[in-house]
Amino acid sequence: QVQLVESGGGLVQTVGSLRLSCAASGSIFRIHAMGWYRQAPGKQRELVARITSGANTNYADSVKGRFTISRDYAKNTVDLQMNSLKPEDTSVYYCKALITTAQTMDVTLHWGQGTQVTVSS
Repeated sequence: QVQLVESGGGLVQTVGSLRLSCAASGSIFRIHAMGWYRQAPGKQRELVARITSGANTNYADSVKGRFTISRDYAKNTVDLQMNSLKPEDTSVYYCKALITTAQTMDVTLHWGQGTQVTVSS
């Protein structure tokens, strides 16, 4: 079994900052891409940022220059530093990882449980 556990969400004022963290644990052989997605009420889940095993990154246009994704490959974690937050960033943020599991060597997609980020104006 593989688990992704997020932390770091909360309530912040406009132009404030938050840092989200996601830790992967369990039967892991290799983690490929990791990323952060978000979903606001009534909207589809959307990519925020992702980072590959080779440290290539890509960001949604709406967060470029404000958010930074990073990984600790030894600890199997991925962080999202969010600066200059806006009310429209309010969403549930989900961690996602593409993982080769150690037990079966299957490549499977995993999601965290989500963490709420609320930006007040």
